[in-house]
Amino acid sequence: MDCPVCRVPMIVFELDEVETDYCTQCCGIWLDAGELEILLEDADKARRLMDSFQPARTDEAPRPCPICRKSMKKVLIGHDRQAVLIDRCAKSHGLWFDRGELMDVLRQGGFDSEGKVAALLGEMYGPEDD
Repeated sequence: MDCPVCRVPMIVFELDEVETDYCTQCCGIWLDAGELEILLEDADKARRLMDSFQPARTDEAPRPCPICRKSMKKVLIGHDRQAVLIDRCAKSHGLWFDRGELMDVLRQGGFDSEGKVAALLGEMYGPEDD
């Protein structure tokens, strides 16, 4: 599967039943449909997070879904200056997070209060250095 930003093949990481695609060039993360639920270990938390997505108006060019190659939709999570802009496949194939965005979203929504997801992502990708 190719990165929607760099257009290079991504590598697959699997840890504790979570399989994610990772771009070694831009450090973006692709989560297939259903992987967010597994990552959060709670379908209700994942549903709350997904329900918080708001359509975004932006000049940022649309990116292709790595599965169907159709343009993904830009969605905002959060409010004001802390809002995070991510890409969501219009056909629900998955979500694209640029470097650091997944952790920003989880912190902002209080979805990782115990730090389990941060630890898991740290094991998979190493510590964030941005």
